[in-house]
Amino acid sequence: MATFVVIGGTGLIGSKVVAGLAAAGHEAVAGAPSTGVNAVTGEGLAAALAGADGVVDVANSPSFEDAAVLEFFTGATTNLLAAARAAGVGHYVALSVVGTERLEESGYFRGKIAQEELIEAGDMPFTIVRATQFFEFVPGIAAASEVDGVVRLPGANIQPISSDDVAAAVVRAALGAPAGGRTEVAGPDVFALDELVRRALAQAGDARAVVRDPDAAYFGAHLQADTLLPGPGAEIAATRFFA
Repeated sequence: MATFVVIGGTGLIGSKVVAGLAAAGHEAVAGAPSTGVNAVTGEGLAAALAGADGVVDVANSPSFEDAAVLEFFTGATTNLLAAARAAGVGHYVALSVVGTERLEESGYFRGKIAQEELIEAGDMPFTIVRATQFFEFVPGIAAASEVDGVVRLPGANIQPISSDDVAAAVVRAALGAPAGGRTEVAGPDVFALDELVRRALAQAGDARAVVRDPDAAYFGAHLQADTLLPGPGAEIAATRFFA
């Protein structure tokens, strides 16, 4: 039995990762400010990581404001890497986003780029799992893209994935050998972004209009057709957005 500390372990993905590791017969500790473990301040990190075999970082910034996101990811990752190294942790797993390096117009993704660079520059054995956008975040895309009651989105392609499948991929990564690089996981179906949101809103009984606008930004970034798509060799999960 191995012991893992899951940073962000009380959130959408983290709680599923904790459950998945436990179901596989391992000890999984949920690390979050509510459990006395704060990666940003460093509070409780040393005690939580003592004796751990692996650390899994699936925490997300509580703010999407540019400076706050960058501060969150750089501060938390720097603290986590130092604490993991001091504790002799053998595997550092982090969840990131497919296409991050193509989204640097966005302050959020600049934060994710900084996170990945810190992990890759360190001496910890690591795996970065990059996932496409979660099914559960589609309403958030609509909310962020609404202008005067109309949702405006480009027609760039997106290949969304279930949070259950993301968590399962993170669990497999944690239980495997460190990749020393990035892996990718995506859902089975490709949609135009505006089409996905239009269909999802209609299915939810949301009457907002969704308009295709090639100039519309995605969280501050302008998209090419394949910006959000995984590359060759990505793991393709089975769960479909629309049954």
